[in-house]
Amino acid sequence: MKAQPFELTGADGKRIRGDRAEGTQRQLLFITGFLSKRWGNKSTALAQWSQEKGWGFCCYDVRGFGVSEGEFTDYTLSDWIADAHLVIDTIKSGPPITIVGNSLGSWIAWLVAQEYSTVEELILVAPAFNMMGERAKTISKDRLHDWHTAGWMPWDDDPLHKDWLLSWKWVEESEQYWTKTFDIVRQVKTTILHGQDDGVIPPEGSKQFANELLRRFPSYPLDLRLIQGDHRLSSPEHLELFRRLVMRET
Repeated sequence: MKAQPFELTGADGKRIRGDRAEGTQRQLLFITGFLSKRWGNKSTALAQWSQEKGWGFCCYDVRGFGVSEGEFTDYTLSDWIADAHLVIDTIKSGPPITIVGNSLGSWIAWLVAQEYSTVEELILVAPAFNMMGERAKTISKDRLHDWHTAGWMPWDDDPLHKDWLLSWKWVEESEQYWTKTFDIVRQVKTTILHGQDDGVIPPEGSKQFANELLRRFPSYPLDLRLIQGDHRLSSPEHLELFRRLVMRET
């Protein structure tokens, strides 16, 4: 069954738009990264693999981005977590869910998975744990001061980011959620796939997360896979590894 469009209404009345295909045995939910639309190489591959197996599949755009409603500047991390809750509430009565998260979507996937027993597996690609909190630690003091005092700042001044202003609330919420990351932990099979040469989301964040999780919960079913290359999984070899992980062939 091919994915069909759906709409959900957020707390502010703005619509979340996505695509969903029903299936049996298993369903894959893809949560996008920061400034990423729901359809890209990863989600397209996941939809194809799901169709081949007769599994369910779902992906969506967060409010304020893609084809979902709302202005980007009106939303922060907590709103995008709320969007994930709404989507999972819609599909949770179906087969067990595997969430595949990308970048910031991986951290959101981790947080929401702790609250839903129907989420049985996580595949996290280049997870951006505490994304904005970590960002605030790496920029210059002048830029940090301007961000804090002005209240708004793009992630970077490059063409991809310069027009997308982020409120300082992003940093505050990121830090708040990070402090609670290990407070409530379910035993959910989790695989982290991270490129060792990733210059956008450094792999050190995944290493630190894995070390802290296993320090607190030594028997946690975590598989950290550091691979050659960056975060895009653009090579045939990386895409094949991704496929085998999703299809449970490795």
